[in-house]
Amino acid sequence: MGHRIVVRRIVGIREGRPLFSDALGELVELSETHLTLSTAQGHLRVPVAQVHRAKRVPPTRRPTAAAVVALERAADEAWPALTRGQLGDWLLRSAEGWSGRANSALPIGDPDRPLPAAVDAVERWYAEQGQPPIINTPLPLAAPVGAELDARGWAARPPVLVQTRPLPLRPPTTNGATPTNTAPVTRPTTTDRTGAATDGLAGAAAADGQTGAAAADGQAGAAAADGKAGAGVVDGQAGAGVVDGQAGAGAVDGQTGAWSNAVVELASAPSAGWLAVAAGRKGGLPEAARHVLTAVDQVRFAHVYVDGTLVAIGRGTVTGQGRWLGLSLIEVLPAARRQGLAGRVIHELADWGVSTGATHAFLQVEQHNAAAVALYQRLGFSTHHTYLTRVAPN
Repeated sequence: MGHRIVVRRIVGIREGRPLFSDALGELVELSETHLTLSTAQGHLRVPVAQVHRAKRVPPTRRPTAAAVVALERAADEAWPALTRGQLGDWLLRSAEGWSGRANSALPIGDPDRPLPAAVDAVERWYAEQGQPPIINTPLPLAAPVGAELDARGWAARPPVLVQTRPLPLRPPTTNGATPTNTAPVTRPTTTDRTGAATDGLAGAAAADGQTGAAAADGQAGAAAADGKAGAGVVDGQAGAGVVDGQAGAGAVDGQTGAWSNAVVELASAPSAGWLAVAAGRKGGLPEAARHVLTAVDQVRFAHVYVDGTLVAIGRGTVTGQGRWLGLSLIEVLPAARRQGLAGRVIHELADWGVSTGATHAFLQVEQHNAAAVALYQRLGFSTHHTYLTRVAPN
């Protein structure tokens, strides 16, 4: 998912022999019966029964090594581990085991020693932390590291797509400015707790989203108003690029009925309700997790309320010398899914990112999370590079 592939499909029979046609595009959906490609001519849905063969093809232009390093460092800034170390240019990160990225080494640059010795040093450092050694390998940049880990029998988790797109998400107005809202004033309100409502309308919701069930420290596990924690949402790598997995078209104003009354707040700190939803999603929030979530200079926490009840959350950061908006922990509670709320959260955070001067957005999503990949593709994201999370054998 999320990669360019070429599909040779059977389109007919002539004189007893099959006729073939090739299609090239990005794989955005795959089921037991069909696959869908995003091609230059639009979406193409192909029955699996018609597929003769298919293979992945390289992107039209791969990012340079310097571009991958810069984006990986911006992503590291956006998800800062509590305990950090360095091995030459390599980064060593630990956060009490909370999330994969905050508890893994990032092997970019020169480790200042031969590769086998560098892996040995990583293993020793994590042993000192009382944690299993984990290394995130951006590809193809860290392919030599991957080969060394293969030889040592390290396991690989599912591939993660690092996806990007230019900002803004919304089209500019005629005077060249990017509006915070493109719909009429009847559109649901977006506010920022650090100042006035972004669209000039009133309507700030309660500070904790009135979920009630959450403990004050945000570690009460499942704490959504309906008692659900939003299970089934896949982020692939510890809250980076999470999506509800079931958003419809992701339209920013695509809600109908009660959902059209949704109010979005962007706050500089997460509410107790926000933390409770995240805790339910992630199985708790240790102190190190709070550091990961909040220890960024430019960060906003999106809260979506319907009639005072928190129904969706999201997190945005601006890092990489102000260039990159990072999107993470986009979560919609089960009862509110398929209403366009995930897309709304992403658009509002993107607008905030643009207001700070960010020019590009990034997110991270597991390759096999078909619904999330499809949503991001509709929003204009494409795969910049991939990485594998490698785990040492016991």
